[in-house]
Amino acid sequence: MSEIEIAQISCGSEYTGIQGEIESAAEQVGAKIIFPDIDLEEVEAAEAKFGLKVTSPDLKLMLARAISVVEGHTTADAVFIGTCFRCAEGALVRNEIRRYIHERSGLPVISYSYTERTTAETLLTRMEALTTIAKRRSLLARESQSGLTAGIDSGSTTTKAVVMENNKILGFGWVASTDVLKSAEEAYSTALKESGVDRDAIQALGVTGYGRFLLKEPFNADLVQEEVTVNSKGAVYLADRQKGAATVIDVG
Repeated sequence: MSEIEIAQISCGSEYTGIQGEIESAAEQVGAKIIFPDIDLEEVEAAEAKFGLKVTSPDLKLMLARAISVVEGHTTADAVFIGTCFRCAEGALVRNEIRRYIHERSGLPVISYSYTERTTAETLLTRMEALTTIAKRRSLLARESQSGLTAGIDSGSTTTKAVVMENNKILGFGWVASTDVLKSAEEAYSTALKESGVDRDAIQALGVTGYGRFLLKEPFNADLVQEEVTVNSKGAVYLADRQKGAATVIDVG
């Protein structure tokens, strides 16, 4: 897939001075921020069409841009919705736009409330999640695991590893994170030992967590993926709820 285009629907990013941070975060994950082109007439008609009345002109523009994306006037692979955390009306609009796009399109959406201190690093995982979903739709759509595979989660406090075969957990390892590589090796070795599987028998290996990029080459990882989509897939697996609405709470 070529460069991922993320439609930005926001209010206050220029005022808070973080527009450059948003664009930098997108660029770091191989994506490009685009803004839906809107005519004045579309802005004026947006409230009635959307079914929501707002006082801020910038929020009206957000409504019009959301409609443009849903109706296909703007071509995008994903959507980033953002408002300033100080604006109560903005929070309501942000949530309604997220729901509107989610219900009427197949586009991945990330919603965020930013401050003047928001940085590209703060936004990076969210932008990475958007590009991951856009690029790997078929992978994320799988409802069961097949084959003999393993995964390592290199977290800031703990490192976890798991070995699975045909949608069943064979073994896992869980250690406190110290050195990224050493902790990953210990957790992975424990998971392999518990499962009774030789390392060479593993058909594919995925890594995630804050240390994921450091693990890619040493472990010859087939997949490097951020925590947002990984956590959601793990949650629906454990809850045995592959379809329908669901809420995932990540207590980090």
